Amino acid sequence: MPTSAEIEQMLTGPGGPFEVVEQPVNGIPMKVYKQRMTSLREVAALGLARGDTDTHVVYGDRRYGFADFVSLANSVSRTIQSQFGIGPGDRVAVLSANNPEWCLTFWGTVNMGSVLVGLNGWWKTDEILYGLNDSGARLLVADAARLKRVADRLGECPQLEGVVVIGAEPEPLPAGPPVHRFDELLGSRSPDLPVEQIAEDDPAVIFYTSGTTGRPKGAVSTHRSMIANLQNTLYNAVAGMMSNPEGAVLPSSGQAAALLTSPLFHVSGCHSGIVVAMAAGIKAVMPVGKFEPEKAMTLIQEEKITVWATVPTMVWRVVEHPDRHSYDLTSVTSVAYGGSPSAAELQRRVRETFPNVRTLGNAYGLTESSSVATVNSGQEFFDRPDSVGRPLPVVDIRCVDEEGKDVPTGQVGEVWIKGPIIMPGYWNQPEATAETITGGWLHTGDIGYVDPEGFLYITDRAKDMIIRGGENIYCVEIENRLVEHPAIAEAAVIGVPHPTLGEEVKAVIRLESGASVSESEVKAWVADALADFKVPAHLEFTDDFLPRNPSGKLLKNVLRGEGEVSFAETL
Repeated sequence: MPTSAEIEQMLTGPGGPFEVVEQPVNGIPMKVYKQRMTSLREVAALGLARGDTDTHVVYGDRRYGFADFVSLANSVSRTIQSQFGIGPGDRVAVLSANNPEWCLTFWGTVNMGSVLVGLNGWWKTDEILYGLNDSGARLLVADAARLKRVADRLGECPQLEGVVVIGAEPEPLPAGPPVHRFDELLGSRSPDLPVEQIAEDDPAVIFYTSGTTGRPKGAVSTHRSMIANLQNTLYNAVAGMMSNPEGAVLPSSGQAAALLTSPLFHVSGCHSGIVVAMAAGIKAVMPVGKFEPEKAMTLIQEEKITVWATVPTMVWRVVEHPDRHSYDLTSVTSVAYGGSPSAAELQRRVRETFPNVRTLGNAYGLTESSSVATVNSGQEFFDRPDSVGRPLPVVDIRCVDEEGKDVPTGQVGEVWIKGPIIMPGYWNQPEATAETITGGWLHTGDIGYVDPEGFLYITDRAKDMIIRGGENIYCVEIENRLVEHPAIAEAAVIGVPHPTLGEEVKAVIRLESGASVSESEVKAWVADALADFKVPAHLEFTDDFLPRNPSGKLLKNVLRGEGEVSFAETL
């Protein structure tokens, strides 16, 4: 059996199917795949060529073949162009739960060179309005439930020219731009793909990340970065089959089937989900409504799911379900999870629940890296369960000190990533971009080290961030909301461990002198402005001033019980 290094050389060396060369990307030398597609429209063309023999999307009782799905997406392209004047570079926002309409809007938008803005489906009114105005979206596609959150305030988005509603129209109709039904976009299906010119480095997607300054930032994924992520994923699959042929087991139909439970407004659901499924001929099965373990296991049983890539929280809910052995879960051969720390106990539970799993894996990436930068799977995953793996072929990893200088192998530093997967920057935020990217290197804000074999280990986060069930939460956003309350003088937010979510939000609060407020009132205050997953699950009230250093920075380590306040820090 060839080693991982030998497999990589065979695949990426001269003449290999994933040959890697160095080329300039926006003036910066980078490793890239020599043979590559140059736009997402070429991925859609692959799906179109597959015809409708195999199923591409399953959602409830709705089933779509590949060619049929792309033809419907082509109709979306033509209709939003003719009816709303959407063209290359224009932004189309989607605010919806996972469903086929989300995917059709994605392909219909990016295939004509327009930009898909994926708004977080858990956002509240002010967050949604911020995303619409910040991106300058001209068209909003939304399901009725989420549209209600902003229906009476869309007049605050002067650039928004139309709204397309998925499902039943909300009551009352939104004020502002005209409202249309999504079905109106599907009247002229055709196998003819759009013809607008698309360059590799044109923006394709804007996904928002929580911001350290209290406002989300729109990370831009280009056609280049999303195609690079796709080819990285395909490389990893081929390399995995070469290192473990027994792990490559398909159902009798010969088609792999993936359970798609990651939100489509995340890079895991979009970039590594629907894009990979279209290119690789995978059946993507989407649960209807919110995630429920019984629903997931039923779909695994009925649709013969072979691959489930998700966040650990969802896996925990299945492997701890008391009725898990009542379902036929034998079709699953691969389970992968990222987004929060994994555990040896979770690995054991997965193998006990899914008896035919041959591949377990973890991955590391960010919205800013268009999904996955490193992968740990197969035997390497069992040999190094605490590692997030080695960088993929066109990805470089560095660990640096505070001055941006490389630290020795095995020593910790901030993790920097370089490659064609890295975003060109944050939408309309050149200063934030300059602070985050240096010479093509993305400053991740994560602390880690690389061992002598090139495996990356993440040990801490430099950014003040909590990861709850795969959702990144920046503490300052919640702290800013808390201190806006008239009764709250100071607030600090930290993460506390949770067995399945990874972390939960905790707020430490000092009230104004003589003021009083209940826990329920505080939670309601946060929930009124921010998404529910940002609402503190734990509250601690104190009469003492919160610990700060001489520059006024909150000492979160002290609040976590990991350190003491020195005399100098109290001055």
